[in-house]
Formats: sequence, C-alpha cells, structure tokens
Amino acid sequence: MTDRTASVSRETAETTIEVELDLDGRGETTIDSGIGFLDHMLDSFGTHGLFDLTISCDGDLDIDDHHTVEDIGLTLGTAFNAALSEKRGINRFADRKVPMDEACAEIVLDISGRPYFSFDGEFSQERVGEMTSYMARHFLRSFSTTAGITLHASVTGENAHHEIEGLFKALARAMDDATRIDDRRSETPSTKGEL
Repeated sequence: MTDRTASVSRETAETTIEVELDLDGRGETTIDSGIGFLDHMLDSFGTHGLFDLTISCDGDLDIDDHHTVEDIGLTLGTAFNAALSEKRGINRFADRKVPMDEACAEIVLDISGRPYFSFDGEFSQERVGEMTSYMARHFLRSFSTTAGITLHASVTGENAHHEIEGLFKALARAMDDATRIDDRRSETPSTKGEL
C-alpha cells in the first residue's frame, strides 16, 4: 500500500492551522484548536475513524468561533484529498448511522470529486461549551468542499452535545469505510477512470 498521509498548512489573517493526517493509522490524535468542545469532537473523529491526526490552530477566538471551526474543516478536508491522491482502489461510497443516547446521526457520502453538502436537522441548544452548535454544520460543509465529497448529514435528538458528537462519529466511521482499499480493485472506482 502506498503512503496515504498528508501535511497541510493554512495561514490567513484569521487563523494559522497545521494538520497532519495518516489515513491508515491507529486513531492517535493530538488536537489543539483553542476550543475545548471542538478538540473533543476532532479527537473522537480520529479515534473512531482510526486516523492518526494532529491539528493545531491559532485563531481569532477573541471575535468568535466561526473562523477557527470553518478553517479547520477546510484544512482537514484538503488533507484528506491530498492523502487520497488518485483514490485508486478505495471503496468510495459509505454510510453510517450512529446513536448517542437519545440522539441519532447519519452520514451518507461519496468521495466523488464533486463537492455537495446537504443537512437535515436542528441542534437542540445554541451552544456547547465555547462552540456555537450551528458551526458543526458549517464544519461539515467546509470539510466536504475541500475534501471533494458529496456529503449528506442528518441528526435528531434532544441534546446538542450528543447530536454533534454523533455526527462527528458517523463522519469518522463513514470516512474510514469509504477510504479503505478494496483488494479486488486496482483502479479508481469510476467508469470515467478518475474522480
């Protein structure tokens, strides 16, 4: 198997971000976004997707959480796209439904090279810790854009912590499934020959 890793940096007037990703890792993570709840979600994402993941971000949190959450989503998506390279032999499609107590989250995705995002659901509370709940939805949109994936997400529940955590866990499991190599396939999984 070829090395499926990526190191990506992003620097703007709003954030400075470093991401290191190994798709074929063991779920080892080092996360420092400056937002405790987001660190918890990204740690969960790496752990449940078995991705080795290091993320550091220095963002303008004196303003709010928007730029930090959005730009980490963009940078992580870029890292996945880079680590997948030509996408030879991957499963490509995946779906996962994850319960988190009363909440239930579902992710359906296609590593298609065609970014598209759809979301169904509402978050039960406006904030979880220092993070605006809506920004979980925006993270998913940002991630899907730069990762080049079609991503459909939905969630129900009564507790925003559970709802958001369910989404991150479902995304982790679906990305793990979709990025796995199928030994029966040596080419890119597309009738067009590329994604």
